[in-house]
Amino acid sequence: MSDQPLPNDGLTHFDAHGQAHMVDVGGKAPTHRIAVAEGRIVMQPQTLEIIQQGTAKKGDVLGIARIAGIMAAKQTSNLIPLCHPLSLTRVAVEFALLPQENAVRCTATVETHGQTGVEMEALTAVQISLLTIYDMCKAVDKGMVMEHIFVIAKKGGANDFTL
Repeated sequence: MSDQPLPNDGLTHFDAHGQAHMVDVGGKAPTHRIAVAEGRIVMQPQTLEIIQQGTAKKGDVLGIARIAGIMAAKQTSNLIPLCHPLSLTRVAVEFALLPQENAVRCTATVETHGQTGVEMEALTAVQISLLTIYDMCKAVDKGMVMEHIFVIAKKGGANDFTL
């Protein structure tokens, strides 16, 4: 990559003429790439209790949400138009019950060996996991709110960081 400033204020998915395009990563060396994202869903205390006790009518809420998140990470390039299809080597989705906040936190870790990062896959896994929790519990709590969804770490590319 050159040291020339990027057009369009550094937005890499637009060319010099402002047209959307898929970023060319062909010249990049493959590296081990990791991204971690998290978010949470806030709910009524009774809803959190149903999840914790495993008594939801639709089944194991967190188990199904975990599978949904893993499946979503694998489908990210089909959902987001300019994402590269990636061969993922690991997708892990974990949940923490936060009774003091009436919330469930979801953390997704995604890995690959490739030429581009996996932040979008980690974010997609979190979003779909939380959306699945909403779907499975909406019969008892339509006021749930998904919030604070963001990338907390990325490694293996030019701009590694941890929050």
